[in-house]
Amino acid sequence: MSMQIKAAVLYEPHQPFVIETVTLDPPQTGEVLVKITASGVCHSDYHLVSGATRHPMPVIAGHEGAGVVEAVGPEVTGIQPGDHVTLNWAPACGNCFYCQHEQPNLCDTFTGPIWAGTMLDGTTRLHRLDGSPIYAYCGLATFAEYAVIPQESCVVIRRDVPLNVAALVGCAVATGVGAAMYTTHVRPGDSVAIFGCGGVGLNIIQGAALCGAGTIIAVDTNPAKMPIARQFGASHTILAEDDSEVTLNAIRDLTGGRGVEHAFEAVGVPAIQELAFAAARPGGSVIFAGLSAMGTATNLPGAIITRQEKTIRGSYYGTVNARRDFPLFIDLYLAGKLKLDELISQEYRLEEINTAYDTLLTGATARGVIVFR
Repeated sequence: MSMQIKAAVLYEPHQPFVIETVTLDPPQTGEVLVKITASGVCHSDYHLVSGATRHPMPVIAGHEGAGVVEAVGPEVTGIQPGDHVTLNWAPACGNCFYCQHEQPNLCDTFTGPIWAGTMLDGTTRLHRLDGSPIYAYCGLATFAEYAVIPQESCVVIRRDVPLNVAALVGCAVATGVGAAMYTTHVRPGDSVAIFGCGGVGLNIIQGAALCGAGTIIAVDTNPAKMPIARQFGASHTILAEDDSEVTLNAIRDLTGGRGVEHAFEAVGVPAIQELAFAAARPGGSVIFAGLSAMGTATNLPGAIITRQEKTIRGSYYGTVNARRDFPLFIDLYLAGKLKLDELISQEYRLEEINTAYDTLLTGATARGVIVFR
């Protein structure tokens, strides 16, 4: 039987989220009903508002969440009511080409339904009170009191970790720490530069520190980000200048005139991606971890790529294996090796979601979290 829940619904780009009552169908085969306890305020969801990401609407956004399992549908295995779960927005089927090639973050079984905002069967579990469909962003829709999601999106975690912290593991932590640990394999003593010190960028910083990087340079346009970046492990901070050569020269001054081994771009802006490319030393790597607007293009000089043997890599979800890495990240947090409490700058009620995004856009916070009491 369907239940009524409160959710933040986006009806069209360039409009605010609307808090209203919607209906949620019970879990079907292979699906799980989760009571959402916390959902991170991530810039990727705002791309729906800005129109940078195109998606069927109306939509319930939210893709960085954690909660408690309320019920399971038929043929669900390894998950039971009462389990604490961190939610995975890139679920893996375990059987497709990419899963078989140890790239579960690229699983193509779920790609179509996720971008269509539906479940695997092509239908939605969310509806307006008149019965019309509401779509789920990233197959999760965590800006709501409850969510019905595929079992593959649920990662069962230990119960001694706060769920507001566990929510961040499902996106910012996995994307950032994973980019340093798995996408490019930062090694002890390496030099790195991180362009953009939001939630993902801060986790790249602490991921690089965890890997033993020697010189960790945080670059941002917001002075407020500088002390936060140092708190997360940056050895140097650079306030980006309008003249990119000034910024590049500052990076080269810290790296013997060469540039860094690994340059990470965590914003998704072509001009900053090009700046990161220029900051990498010959033989170095450039990692794009930020989500660019659909339809944008980045101009990278082929001659320099060849002559300087620079490697450009995309990092999708930090190249993580969620079932392996989410529990690992939580263990590292509880061992005092990952800063997750410090990521949470402010908590909000669902009704404050538009305020939360207004604050995010100022760049003054590390991560906001919506909590459900």
